[in-house]
Amino acid sequence: MKIERFEELELLPKIQRAIEEMGFEQPTPIQAQAIPLIRSGADVIGRSQTGTGKTMAFAIPAVEKIDTDDSKNTVQVLIMCPTRELAVQCSEEIKRLTKYAGGIRPVEVYGGAAMDRQITRLKRANIVIGTPGRIMDHMRRRTLKLDNVKMVVLDEADEMLSMGFKEDMETILRETPQDRQTILFSATMPPSIMAITEEFQTDPQLVQINQKQVTVDNIVQNYVDVPMGRKSDALKLLLHYYRPSLAMVFCNTKKMVDELSEDLRKSGFNAEALHGDLKQSQRTAVMDKFRYGSTSILVATDVAARGIDVNDVEIVFNYDIPQNNEYYVHRIGRTGRIGKKGTSITICSGRKQVIAMKEIARTVKSSVSEIPVPTNADIHARLHESNARLVEQALDSGIAPPYTDMVNSLLEKGHSLFDIAAAALQMHFSDTEVNIQDIVQERKQYRHAGGQFSKIVLDIGRASRVAPNHLVASITERSMLHGSDIGKIEIYDDYSVVAVPSSSADEVVDMMYGAKVCGKPVKTRLFEERQKRSHAPRTLPRGHQKSSSHSRVHRSRRQG
Repeated sequence: MKIERFEELELLPKIQRAIEEMGFEQPTPIQAQAIPLIRSGADVIGRSQTGTGKTMAFAIPAVEKIDTDDSKNTVQVLIMCPTRELAVQCSEEIKRLTKYAGGIRPVEVYGGAAMDRQITRLKRANIVIGTPGRIMDHMRRRTLKLDNVKMVVLDEADEMLSMGFKEDMETILRETPQDRQTILFSATMPPSIMAITEEFQTDPQLVQINQKQVTVDNIVQNYVDVPMGRKSDALKLLLHYYRPSLAMVFCNTKKMVDELSEDLRKSGFNAEALHGDLKQSQRTAVMDKFRYGSTSILVATDVAARGIDVNDVEIVFNYDIPQNNEYYVHRIGRTGRIGKKGTSITICSGRKQVIAMKEIARTVKSSVSEIPVPTNADIHARLHESNARLVEQALDSGIAPPYTDMVNSLLEKGHSLFDIAAAALQMHFSDTEVNIQDIVQERKQYRHAGGQFSKIVLDIGRASRVAPNHLVASITERSMLHGSDIGKIEIYDDYSVVAVPSSSADEVVDMMYGAKVCGKPVKTRLFEERQKRSHAPRTLPRGHQKSSSHSRVHRSRRQG
């Protein structure tokens, strides 16, 4: 049975009311599948990342499991998270979920915060959300007892293992009752995760969703290619143009995070830095500012941003190319969350970075498009359009008599309606002073002087109804070449030969790995001279007759 609305889950009325107030009507795929299974009492493995609504997927059945009449104030649900930020966000989600339900007392415990305050709050807690290290600290102090735990949730279990919490996780699990219910969420399923499920779960049920569809398809992915040394200017122009209410900027190093956030602040942007060298109190303050909108731009490293769960991030900027594919997915997954649309823009400098970006996109099976860097004229035009819409809304709402009287008074003094309107707009809307030189993107031509070409061979031909435009489209999509860079195309029954600039031939072969032409996977290799002699005689053998559709895209150029 496919569940399409939260009402179909027959939630407690007070929980349903809170969900409606949070603006959720339709459960995400992970919620629709996991909630009924967890409710049944089964151990569950959920293969899912942040941004899919997994917190609600385990929080709803966890809350339902709490006995609010328990007079001993015992901990009944334990949730382990890899980072302090994720623990805090999980606790806040549960608090929102139980806004109208009494007797639910979640407490978050993590390192870097005052121990005595946590001890005081733990005395009344029935749900504990924390990092493995701090949970272990409280267990050693006997300020956290797990004798009555009914459910344990391991959130982002693979991340906890990668952070070195394996022994702590195992110790904590062994201290909980054997008949507890164990829920595990993980983005990946390495052997170390499988070992935990085998030891600590009983006949676990697997819930797995199409991660590409949830995390990537809701996000428009773009990149810009700018000269080295102008990445900061490009970011500022993009920020001026899009004017996001919330945006995240990712850098690869703590030093770059500090330098870039300081540069943005000096340029008038409301930006804050987030990385691992900040004290916990500083990290909390930065996140609170960003979460509640007093800071609009968060500049962060990948590790520091783990577990950030803010649903209204409009744009993610990759200031540095991500160090691996997983980081890219996690970065862009900060936007386009829970069914909303989002945008990501990667700032590249030069051919190598563009190729690296395209390779990442190919690996994660997504599409990334090049866009131009906005000019000052673009920024002003977009701002004026936005302001004009505000004026139209005011006109639609009606003008109050005092303002019409003011206009009549100015008309009587000889001013024209046009001048009055322009003066009012000038007073109300302050134009953005960008003061950044436009970035002109020069289209590079990758060919040797004299037009030297090499041939590549693709194992698809006339039998698959391939045409020259199919080959050109596939090559230009994956490489830095353009249609005008490609030379003679020869199509045979079962293979095709394409002339490309010699300087790019090896690179094109590499970039065509995994490519499809006419919907069919193709293999690409360099053309060898001995093949030329055997396959291109004066009279071609039967079955290898050249197609009449062969084309020279740029006929004026001679093939080398």
